[in-house]
Amino acid sequence: MRENRAQQRVQSYLQYGSGFYCQLKETIWTSTKLPARFSLFIFLLFILVCAFVSTRLLNSTDGTRGSAQEPLLTTETTTQNPETPIKKIEIPLDCDAFNLTGTCPANYPTIISENQYRPSVSTCPEYFRWIHEDLRPWARTGITREMVDRAKRTANFRLVILKGKAYLETYTKSFQTRDVFTLWGILQLLRRYPGRVPDLELMFDCVDWPVVKSREYSGPNAMAPPPLFRYCGDDDTLDIVFPDWSFWGWPEVNIKPWENLLNDLKEGNKKTRWMDREPYAYWKGNPVVAETRQDLMRCNVSEQQDWSARVYAQDWIRESQQGYKQSNLASQCSHRYKIYIEGSAWSVSEKYILACDSVTLVVKPHYYDFFTRSLRPIEHYWPIKDNSKCRSIKFAVEWGNSHKRKAQAIGKAASEFIQNELQMEYVYDYMFHLLNEYANLLTFKPVVPPQAIELCSESMACRLGGVEKEFMMESMVKGPAETSPCTMLPPYDPPSLHAIFRRKENTIKQVELWEKKYWDNQNN
Repeated sequence: MRENRAQQRVQSYLQYGSGFYCQLKETIWTSTKLPARFSLFIFLLFILVCAFVSTRLLNSTDGTRGSAQEPLLTTETTTQNPETPIKKIEIPLDCDAFNLTGTCPANYPTIISENQYRPSVSTCPEYFRWIHEDLRPWARTGITREMVDRAKRTANFRLVILKGKAYLETYTKSFQTRDVFTLWGILQLLRRYPGRVPDLELMFDCVDWPVVKSREYSGPNAMAPPPLFRYCGDDDTLDIVFPDWSFWGWPEVNIKPWENLLNDLKEGNKKTRWMDREPYAYWKGNPVVAETRQDLMRCNVSEQQDWSARVYAQDWIRESQQGYKQSNLASQCSHRYKIYIEGSAWSVSEKYILACDSVTLVVKPHYYDFFTRSLRPIEHYWPIKDNSKCRSIKFAVEWGNSHKRKAQAIGKAASEFIQNELQMEYVYDYMFHLLNEYANLLTFKPVVPPQAIELCSESMACRLGGVEKEFMMESMVKGPAETSPCTMLPPYDPPSLHAIFRRKENTIKQVELWEKKYWDNQNN
C-alpha cells in the first residue's frame, strides 16, 4: 500500500513538472515574436532548464524515501529491525543444594518482567468459558476465609500461593499419588509463569465424586457454598473443576505424562487406517468400580448373541507383574469404535479414548471434567443409552458400518479436538486463568498456615526414585513460557448457554429416534 502511494506521488510530481514546462514552452512560442537565431538560443536554454528541474524533482522524490515523517516504498528501501529475541530462561532442578539444606532454593524466580513474554497470539479454546460458570456461585458475594475453611471438611489439602511460592497444609492422604501429581502440576504452572499466578488459598479434594450439593445452598436464606476444587462435577453440585493428576503421569498404572503420550497416540493412529480397523466397539478397563461397568460386560460377544462389542476386564495387578505389556494406550487404536463409560464418577480414560481416531461411543455420562462440556454429540462422539447399553451399542456400530465416511469423520473430529485443543500448553493456561479468576474473588489476604510447608519442585522430585521421579522429570517445565497465556473468551450469556443445552438435548433425542426406528424394523 505504501509503495503504491509512493509511485502515485512520483507520477504526480513528474506530470506536474512536465505539464508546467510544456505550458511555458507554449507561452514562449506563441506569444513572443523573436528572430530565428535568438529563438533557437531561447529554445536550447529552455531544454536545459527543463532537464535540470526534472532531475531535481526526481532526486527530491528519492530523498523523501528516507524521510522519517512519511516513509515511501518501505518494503524495498527500509530495513525493518528484527524482533529482539527474548532471552530463554531455564530453571534447573538443584537436587544437590536441596539435599544439603533440605530447603527450597532461595533464588527461585518468582518475578519475571512483563517484557519477558510475547503477547499471546491465540484465543483460548471454548471450554475455557466454563470457568466463569464454575465460579458464578461466588460472583456477587466474593469468597471469604470462612467459606474456604468450610471446604476443609472433605479436602485432602490446602494450597497457598504467596508471592509466587507454594505452601502446603495436608489433611488426609489421597488415593494413590493423585495429590502428589496434582501438586506437581501446580508447581510446573508456577515455573511456566513465574510471579504471574496471584496470591490465593484453596482447598482441594482428590476423591472422584463431587460433594458440594447445590440444593443445600439454594434459597433466599441459604449460606454461600464452600469453594472446593476437584477433578469433576455434575449438574447437581458446585465443585470447581480442575485438570486431573494424570496430565503429569499416573505411576500406579504406568500411564506417562500427557505431552509425550499425546504424541504416542497420534503415531498409534497411523498404524491402522480407520477403514481397516476391526468393525466392533472396544472397551478395556476395571469393571469392579461401578455397576454400570459390570452391566457393560453383558454386551460382550457370546454363543447366543453378538452385540458388536468386544469388552475386556483389566487386571491391573497381573498387568503390573507382566510389565504393562497389554495396556499400552497407543496400541489400542485398532477398532473403529471405542466405548467410554464412567467408573465411580468420571474417568480419566476419556481423553485417551477420544484421541484414538475411533468413534467414541459415550455411555450417557453423569459427570464432566474441565474440557468435556465443549464436546458435541454426533460431531465429536456418539451417545449411548445407559439403561439399554447393548442394544444402543449394536445400533451405533451398525449405523457406523453403513455410513463409514460419516462415522470416520466423527472419530477424526474428536481426535483433532484432543490434539489441537487439549495440548499441554492449554492445560496450563486453563489452570492459570481459573486460578486468576478465583483469586480475584477472594475478599481476604492469603496467609501461610502455621502447619504448612513450602513446596517446590526440588522438595517433591529430589527424594523420589523409580517411575514417580521418571514421570516428574519428563513433565517438568524447564523454564518460563515465551508467550503470555491464551486470551479468554467472555462468559456465556443466558440465551447462548440455553442454546447449547437445547442443541445437545435435541441431537441426542434424534439419535434415540434413529435407534428406535432401527429396532422396530428388526422386530417386524
